[in-house]
Amino acid sequence: MNYQIIANIGERVKLAKNIVIVTHSNPDGDAIGSSLGLFHFLQSFIPLSNVKVVVPNEFPSFLKWLPGVEQILIYDNSKIEVEDLLANCDLCFCLDFNSLKRIDNLHPLLLTIAAPKILIDHHPQPDNDFEIVLSCVDFSSTSELIYAVITKIGGQEKLDINIASCLYVGIMTDTGSFSYASNRPELYTAVSELIKRGIDVDFIHRKVYDTYSETRMRLLGYCLSSSLVVLQNTHTAYIYLSKEDLKNFDYQNGDTEGVVNYPLSIQGVVLAALFTEKDGKIRISLRSKGKFNVNEFSRKYLNGGGHKNAAGGTLYSTLSEAVKLFEDSVLENSSLINEAFLQYE
Repeated sequence: MNYQIIANIGERVKLAKNIVIVTHSNPDGDAIGSSLGLFHFLQSFIPLSNVKVVVPNEFPSFLKWLPGVEQILIYDNSKIEVEDLLANCDLCFCLDFNSLKRIDNLHPLLLTIAAPKILIDHHPQPDNDFEIVLSCVDFSSTSELIYAVITKIGGQEKLDINIASCLYVGIMTDTGSFSYASNRPELYTAVSELIKRGIDVDFIHRKVYDTYSETRMRLLGYCLSSSLVVLQNTHTAYIYLSKEDLKNFDYQNGDTEGVVNYPLSIQGVVLAALFTEKDGKIRISLRSKGKFNVNEFSRKYLNGGGHKNAAGGTLYSTLSEAVKLFEDSVLENSSLINEAFLQYE
């Protein structure tokens, strides 16, 4: 971690009066948790400033209990207000994404704002559209990075239960409840400090993972019983969902969160994918075990990217065309996938 960059961030924050925090489209637990954690901290650290959180579109209902969530502005619902905020801010934090392409309709707005943009993220290969970049791929989550920023700029005493709750949700969800991306001892030091602020980790886990709607549970059942495909010869499995499938199960944002991990739990599978068809495009989520790099795979074939073992992409095609491209790409990389299987097993 570059401590000079963090010091620079601290100096910029102290001078700012109007701050906007932006995160990626289809925001997940880390996107919302890191954004709200930073929001609460900045309100306390520089009390005379005006701080706002902006997201491109709706986010999952299982995150809507978080403290401060009612302050979040959704661009799809508040275009004029968000455009005014961005035009007049003097500092813009960009959290949990490495490219402005990840914020969809907000992309052209952020390209034109006069305020400096500060990227804080843990995805590899960030773009060059940011004035300050704190990119740490070894960290479990952007929420863990926000914790590090807060403590390194002298804000440890400002950490309260609201900040801790938000950051814990980000860390917990981006590590699959500490089942991956969680081998660094420093992560557990940070989590310990968050727990000391009075959070109830059992309660948080229930609010995030035990609040399925009936339709979401039935959609999961459909994914596993009717749309799961296992490619035995290439240690690969995928699930595909058409727009009709989503409509049939009254799909809401977040209903497919974590579904891509289920095929990866099949013995012998080291590459898993989830295809969802909506808004005229196919969204692909990827997960892998061991050495197979889905970040590189997604960048090469699926117009996407991410982490070594967790990535995503987008194709503007039919669902069947997207699945066919994926299967062909898997065959092309079968030796690498098989090598990952042998190494992992």
